Amino acid sequence: MATAAEYAAGRVDAVRDDPAGRLALLGSLYAAPPGWPELRLPYRRAALAFMRWQLRRGLLAPVDGEAPGSAWWRAVNERLLRDTAEARGHVVGMGGPMSSPSAASSVAFARRPSVQAWYRAHNASVVAAYLEHRALADAESYVERFFLNLVLVRVLYAHALVAAPRLAMGWLGPVAPLLGDPRVRMTGIFLSLSRVLPDRYPLEGDLQGYIDDEHGLGRLLDVGMIVPRLDALYSWSAAELSIPELTGLIRDRVPCYAWDPTDREPWDPAPNPVVRALRWMVPPGGATHAGGGTV
Repeated sequence: MATAAEYAAGRVDAVRDDPAGRLALLGSLYAAPPGWPELRLPYRRAALAFMRWQLRRGLLAPVDGEAPGSAWWRAVNERLLRDTAEARGHVVGMGGPMSSPSAASSVAFARRPSVQAWYRAHNASVVAAYLEHRALADAESYVERFFLNLVLVRVLYAHALVAAPRLAMGWLGPVAPLLGDPRVRMTGIFLSLSRVLPDRYPLEGDLQGYIDDEHGLGRLLDVGMIVPRLDALYSWSAAELSIPELTGLIRDRVPCYAWDPTDREPWDPAPNPVVRALRWMVPPGGATHAGGGTV
């Protein structure tokens, strides 16, 4: 009988060059095994929404196809699929050791679903993939590398909303868990970049043009609320996910995954009056753990 890790590798290999098959696989992995209560389905919407955005952009297409996809995005997506599939294998009784700490986090969520467990599983897989595939990220365009960092910033922040609300929103912390709950649509503000990026790959042109296209709440949250908390956010996330290497992807409030940390302007532009007001009204607070402690 195949181990859980072997089962996962086989399931992912079968859909490697089939973007729609990847989406269908992820959806099926959230269904409860026979005899289990359907406790994971409410989380499937957030997971599938993020992958649908990748499909719309063509990121998961074969790299040698007529419209090549992204080797980096494909690799990150495969890590998430593999960990989720391995968790499925373990909960239905397949043997073998956990293949990685991120797979273990996915198993923990599958066995006892909760909002915090879902973020821990999802983000552990994502961060592990970022670290593993840095060389592929270096091959992406300047514009794409900015958004690789922005995706990471937003998924880490969404996790902090539910697990470290005071870090995420200061004195507004009591409302943060609702905003970050992956079971409700509001979370799309933090996890979706569909309002920023066109549905195509690769990206061409000037980065500032894409940034200027994001009007309204998303950009205001990035610059007014998240940027002042970035160093603390990455430090908290590294501890929460038990991935200390994550702290190397931020430097003085500049995300630096495949990015020059001296290139600050896209991340911390001169604040306009609305941004200054938001920073004044909701200054950074401490990082509150689920148990109530502060770091």
